[in-house]
Amino acid sequence: MELKPGDVVILKSGGHPLTVVEVNEENVECLWMGVDGDLFRETLPVIALESTELDPEEDEAEDDEEEDEDEDEDEDEEEEDDEDEDDDGDRKKKRKAA
Repeated sequence: MELKPGDVVILKSGGHPLTVVEVNEENVECLWMGVDGDLFRETLPVIALESTELDPEEDEAEDDEEEDEDEDEDEDEEEEDDEDEDDDGDRKKKRKAA
């Protein structure tokens, strides 16, 4: 595998995408952003990495899916609220009829 600075790689075992900064014979120096926004820099053996391509549309699709899930949760909560109101409304009708 031939790597050059700027390439995006990932550990064969998984994890965050890593940006290649420097390539030596057997090692690759990589940068990546952690979950909390921390910047990490590490030299890793080339044998532990595989080349990957980031698809910007895929990242946007994941963000859209997360937003859709949040909206679905909000709708579910609203439906539950409506059901509670219906139950209370039915009870009031029964009381009036009795």
